[in-house]
Amino acid sequence: MTQSGNQKRQMRSAARLYAVQALFQMEHSDQTIDAVREEFETHRFGATYDEGEMAEGDVDTFRALLEGAVEHQASIDQMTDRALKVTWPIDRIDPTLRALFRAAGAEITAKKTPPKVVITEFVDIAKAFFPEGKEPKFVNAVLDHLAREARPDAF
Repeated sequence: MTQSGNQKRQMRSAARLYAVQALFQMEHSDQTIDAVREEFETHRFGATYDEGEMAEGDVDTFRALLEGAVEHQASIDQMTDRALKVTWPIDRIDPTLRALFRAAGAEITAKKTPPKVVITEFVDIAKAFFPEGKEPKFVNAVLDHLAREARPDAF
């Protein structure tokens, strides 16, 4: 059975959300990338909880974002710092946003997905975590700056 284009998009979107959650978890639990990757792929992708069913994530997208964020964390953090105000370096922002910027930065710098798609996807994730706040607009501005620095050819 082949997956429709819409199913593949949904699976990539779920993988982006899982990557943000996994990066957040790694920062707060001192778990290794291998331990977190295995936990998510084994227990989270498609799992059913009392709150409902978790979406099936695209494993390749999840792994690429997780590994890219870890491998290129220093350069992604530096680009993010340049996009933030001088008074708010990345280590002072909300840890969920920090994980989001790292996952998005990994996808932007991989140069496989158009930056506008990456920005839209991660702004949607910010809306899921911060439905009432100003964070989605903040995420949009920071990721736009980051994308223009990392991929000026794409604008």
